[in-house]
Amino acid sequence: MSIRHGLLALLERGPMHGYQLRSEFEESTGGTWPLNIGQVYTTLARLERDEFVRALEEHEGQRPYELTERGRGEVRAWFATPVASKDRPRDELAVKLALAITTPGVDVPGVVQAQRTATMRAMQEYTRMKRGAERPEDLPWRLVLEALVFQAEAELRWLDHCEASLVVRAPRAVGAAPAVHLEALDERA
Repeated sequence: MSIRHGLLALLERGPMHGYQLRSEFEESTGGTWPLNIGQVYTTLARLERDEFVRALEEHEGQRPYELTERGRGEVRAWFATPVASKDRPRDELAVKLALAITTPGVDVPGVVQAQRTATMRAMQEYTRMKRGAERPEDLPWRLVLEALVFQAEAELRWLDHCEASLVVRAPRAVGAAPAVHLEALDERA
């Protein structure tokens, strides 16, 4: 999700100034994506330039913004458009593991195990946090937490797959064996 679309979606609720937008964004995502206030105001300036929002008259030292019709159309289009996998950021863990496999002297099983431990801890923390989000108004935050739990579960399954692939396809030390290519990790065991 882009900050741009997040702010537009929030402005669909009504006019808000930058600090309100930051607070609402962080509350809606349960603080999983903290925003720098500078990001908010930079994004608002671009949205105003592109005629998605307009600044209203300053009130008590704050300048609220509201959606334009063009902005409303952009929000509707964003909600109606599925997120494509190519629109998601690079998977740093996959890149890190691919580089670890092809770099002599790296303890690849150690890299996998360290990640597994960190992911298990994160999943336990998300599960603990979920227990505190039982009120109906906690639903947006709970859904974010559940997405994080599911992502952690998927990452653990992928790490299991990587470990099994390493045993089958790279039985010798990486430094002494031919390089294992990333495509090998993509194959289903």
